[in-house]
Amino acid sequence: MLTPHLATSETPMTRARRAPRTDGDATRLRILDVAGRLFAQSGYAATTSKMVCIEAGVDLASINYHFGNRGGLYEAVLIEGHRRLIDLKTLEALAGSDVPPEDKLGRLIDGLVAQFLLEESWAARVLARELLSPSDHLNALMTHGVEPKLRVGLELLSQITGLPPDDPALLRCLVSVLAPSLALLILGGLEKGVATEVLKMSTDEIANHLKCFAMGGLAAVGAQAQKRGGDH
Repeated sequence: MLTPHLATSETPMTRARRAPRTDGDATRLRILDVAGRLFAQSGYAATTSKMVCIEAGVDLASINYHFGNRGGLYEAVLIEGHRRLIDLKTLEALAGSDVPPEDKLGRLIDGLVAQFLLEESWAARVLARELLSPSDHLNALMTHGVEPKLRVGLELLSQITGLPPDDPALLRCLVSVLAPSLALLILGGLEKGVATEVLKMSTDEIANHLKCFAMGGLAAVGAQAQKRGGDH
């Protein structure tokens, strides 16, 4: 279930969007950025509202006004982090473009790898923490961040494999395509062994490998589906 402040029709985030004051918007964004960095560094449990207030130069009332409470702030950070990695409008524009489907997926992987290897970006790291150790706030991320983009991603994979968009195999494909990129986040938290060797490689080398791996897997899945269809 969603937490109460997101489940109600009137949320702090709704009120913040309705507020015309630009200084309020700037304050909200500053809190989000500071909280995102702190949550990425230390995790949700170890990051207090007081820590965010000190770093952002605001009082507790500002957090409560814009986000309801610390849990609401964390959910907003997760949703914003996911938006920064994969913006829905950008994804829809890419999916609707005239470039070949394989190139669309390639561009998506290029963007993800670049973000995942960007040390200054808190978005990827905070999402990695949440996925590796899920909290009660994961549902908010899935509902408001992931699910709106699933349709677009599945349609793109449908174009590549030839499978219908509602085929359950496409969801497995989506996980298979994204999982190697997410693994980069785990490697980024290690300091020796294979992690060091992989992270020495260029962004292009890593992205090109992941694209080759993904395209090969999708081609195999599509071929299997065609073979099953031909056997009937």
